[in-house]
Amino acid sequence: MTNKKIQSGNVILHIIMFFLSLIWFYPYAWLFLASVKPSAEIYTRFLPTKFTLDHFKFILESAERMNRPFIRAFFISLFASVTVTVCVIITSAIISFALSKYRFKARDGIFNFIIFQMVFPGFMFTIPLYILMRNMHLLNSLAALIVPFIMSGWGIFMMTQSFRGTPNDYIEAAKIDGASDLFIIFRIMLPLNNSVMAIVGLFTFIGVWDNFMWPLIVIQDYYKMPLSVLLASFNHEYGAYIGPVMAGSVIQTLPMVLIFIIFRKAFLQGISMSLK
Repeated sequence: MTNKKIQSGNVILHIIMFFLSLIWFYPYAWLFLASVKPSAEIYTRFLPTKFTLDHFKFILESAERMNRPFIRAFFISLFASVTVTVCVIITSAIISFALSKYRFKARDGIFNFIIFQMVFPGFMFTIPLYILMRNMHLLNSLAALIVPFIMSGWGIFMMTQSFRGTPNDYIEAAKIDGASDLFIIFRIMLPLNNSVMAIVGLFTFIGVWDNFMWPLIVIQDYYKMPLSVLLASFNHEYGAYIGPVMAGSVIQTLPMVLIFIIFRKAFLQGISMSLK
C-alpha cells in the first residue's frame, strides 16, 4: 500500500513538473515561431499558417541601411565571449592550482578574499572599471569588452574546490617524469576536472554573451557594439518591426543553445558533482 502511494505521488509530481516545464518553454517557443511567421499573425496565432524567413532577410539585408551591422555585431560578441571564456579558464586553472596544491602563508587569506568579493554584486564595480578603462584609453574599443573580465573569482573558487579533490599522486608522478607546473595544469588537472571546466566555461560564455549594461556604457559606435546592445538599440528605434526584432532575438539565443547541446553531458556531470 505504501509503495502504491509513493508511486502515485511520483506520477503526480512528474505531471506537475511537466506542466511547469511547458510554462517555462512557452516564451522560447513563441519567440521562435514569431520569427518565422507572417507579421499579421504574430499576435493573432500561435502556430503560423505558413513559415517564412522574411524577417531574417529583412534584418540582414536592411542592417547597413539602418546603420545596424548585425553580422559584424554577432562576430564581435562571439569573439569577445570566446576570448573571455578561454582567458577565464586559463587564469582560473593556474590560480586554482596554486591555491589547492601549494602551501604558503597567504593562501587561506587569498581564498577567503575571493569568496568575500563574490558577495558583492557586479554593478558596484562598474564605475571603478569605467575609470580604469578610461585611464587605459580603451573606451569604445573591443578591449573594453574583454580586459575587465579575463579573471573570475567564481571560476577560481569552483576550480579550486575541484582541484582539491584531485589526488596528489597524479602530480607527484608527473613531476618525477619531469613535467612542469603548466604541463600538470593543462594536461592533467583540467582533463581530470573537465566537468567543472565545462560549467565555468559555459556560464562565463553566457555571461559575456548576454552582458548588456557594461557594453552599453563603454561602447558608443554602432560598428563596435556587441549583438545584445545593437539589438536593444534596434528595438528602441524600430520597435514597430516586431518580426525582425524576434528574428534578431533568435540569432542572439542560438549560440547559447548550441553550446549547451554540445557540452550538455559535461555540464550535467559538473552540476551533479557540485550538488553532492
